[in-house]
Amino acid sequence: MAQLYYKYGTMNSGKSFEIIKVAHNYEEQEKPVIIFSPAIDTRSAVKEIGSRVGMTRPAIPVDEHTNLYESVISLQSISHKKRIYCILIDEAQFLKRQQVLELTQIVDELNIPVMAFGLKNDFQNKLFEGSYNLLIYADKIEEIKTICWYCDRKATMVIRFSEGAPVNEGVQIQIGGNDEYKPVCRRCYHAAFV
Repeated sequence: MAQLYYKYGTMNSGKSFEIIKVAHNYEEQEKPVIIFSPAIDTRSAVKEIGSRVGMTRPAIPVDEHTNLYESVISLQSISHKKRIYCILIDEAQFLKRQQVLELTQIVDELNIPVMAFGLKNDFQNKLFEGSYNLLIYADKIEEIKTICWYCDRKATMVIRFSEGAPVNEGVQIQIGGNDEYKPVCRRCYHAAFV
């Protein structure tokens, strides 16, 4: 029975690497997968996801108007009804509520497992729209762990930097890498703003 999985973690926890690994495992057994990635994430080339360890994979860009359910049906018909074994979503925090509901349709109506990977909370420790709805609708929720940039505790938060200084104000969505964001534990997060 298919399920909707939400696997969340801070920056640098290996979410994109995990997608690449899962896709490889399916495809090595000749079981096709579909990888979706938000068009807003411009850190890798267009139409691909990239891991900080240097691996990349082709992905289908998704914007706020993309209907994921209809996209999967269309891709299945293009592949001449060849079965899709899994749907993988990178940066799922950027999904809209409706798109998360479309993921539940893929699971419930098409019987295809969906694994969504993303951040849970932003740099102000507020939930993203996609994360909020995945926490509500996912059948299984799993944390992908990593360590704090400054100590050896588990990272659960992210600090945004601007010109080398931590900031806790600004727009929620601002794409960036290690120069703009660092994964941190709660203690180091609070210490950065004292």
